[in-house]
Amino acid sequence: MTEPKILDSLFQPKSIAVVGASASTVSGGNRFIRNLRAFGYAGPIYPVHPSAGEIEGLPVFASLEALPETVDYAYVATAAERVPGVIRSGRGKVRVAQVMSSGFGETQEGDTLQQDLLAAARDADVRVVGPNCLGVYSPRARVSFTRRVTDEPGHVGVVCQSGGLGTDIIRRGQHRGLRFSGLVTIGNAVDVSASELLEYFLADEQTRVIGMYLESARDGRRLFEVLRQAGCRKPVVLLKGGGTAQGRRAASSHTGALAGSEQAWAALGKQTGMPIVDTLDEFLDVLLLCQCVLPRSQPTRTVALFGNGGGTSVLGTDACGRAGFAVPPFAADTLAALEALRLPAGSSVLNPVDVPAGALQQNEGRAATDIVRILAQDDSIDAVIIHANMTVITDFQHVDMLKNIIAAVTQARQHGRGVAHLILVLRSDGDAEIEERKRGYRRDSVQAGIPVFDEIAEAAKALACLRVIEAVRWRRAEPSIPMDGGARSVPESASQVS
Repeated sequence: MTEPKILDSLFQPKSIAVVGASASTVSGGNRFIRNLRAFGYAGPIYPVHPSAGEIEGLPVFASLEALPETVDYAYVATAAERVPGVIRSGRGKVRVAQVMSSGFGETQEGDTLQQDLLAAARDADVRVVGPNCLGVYSPRARVSFTRRVTDEPGHVGVVCQSGGLGTDIIRRGQHRGLRFSGLVTIGNAVDVSASELLEYFLADEQTRVIGMYLESARDGRRLFEVLRQAGCRKPVVLLKGGGTAQGRRAASSHTGALAGSEQAWAALGKQTGMPIVDTLDEFLDVLLLCQCVLPRSQPTRTVALFGNGGGTSVLGTDACGRAGFAVPPFAADTLAALEALRLPAGSSVLNPVDVPAGALQQNEGRAATDIVRILAQDDSIDAVIIHANMTVITDFQHVDMLKNIIAAVTQARQHGRGVAHLILVLRSDGDAEIEERKRGYRRDSVQAGIPVFDEIAEAAKALACLRVIEAVRWRRAEPSIPMDGGARSVPESASQVS
């Protein structure tokens, strides 16, 4: 284990060395230097090359030993057989090195080389991230290994065992409204482990939600202990790779991972309140929900649905039921308040609330606002999912109903007496104009702290993952007397997580 502060050198480096840039071609090192400049990195950048005089307009140093200062972070992208020597030359000059090079433990031939790399890291007192990864993304430090990403920092920290998937998480996540405190790709994780990085994000004040993509964890017991001691104070979500026999073979060739028992991983998630998801879309959905809402003091159990479209309401009710939620009749006072709105024929104020788009224009669009306000004040409802068929709604031009709904949800979050989660589902037919408008509404909603999903089923699945976190928090908040009079021991299943 390392002190979390040393990993500030990874996520907030004040100086950077780049090993593997070229004076004659455009290599990964060159692209990283260009990315740093384009992203606005303000610290000194030191290219390292044995013979070049200048790279990317910057003076070159022959080795890490020749650097004029100790750098926080070294980006190493050179031939695998050279990497251990490069790391040894960083003694006293580099705090954290990230090795992009492949050809280590993910291949039979490279396993010995990987052990040499680890020995070099120990000899040089340099912490090594990787090898076989792509880099780090830290908007607050203006550091990024990839292009076309936002420089707006946020509160989601991610540990990712795959470089390419890390790029997908950033790019697809930002379009959904996710904003990151940092994302690091760890590849084979020969030295700095997933559990150490988890500890860092748990201690980091900028990070409020943590996501991990893992194919394995070499220190499963330590991972369990970190999660257990964290006590769900920050949501942690896991996207697990290598869940099938075929997937485990793929993980072995990808990062040299031994993916471990799926039963052990499931037990780990259940005991520590860490939801485990199967797809990238689910992962991003849950991170977005956790970015926007706080877990309730008790597990979410009841859902109210409101929107335009009877069939969608029925399917949404089914989706909530499959996810383990009740869509119950409203309390008498809620039902009376809805009936007092005197909505036009064709409307239903039972749960789900189904109101045609035209009827929602009533009173200059205030009907939708009134419904949101009433539902948000029902103390028996734990979550309200508001769904809108944008193709139909945007045909009504005289009132921006979605803008009104977003404003109503924002007001309900700030002033409502209830504690219900408020969620927006924007359904589109894929038309370019509708999609453009949807992006605008999504942006406004997420900025106001309202999570936006494409379908009710996606929202329900994300809520079910949040319920895992809420359930463990709730159990731990209850007074209890240990049966054995002592501390809980680490379960045997934790040793099977590898």
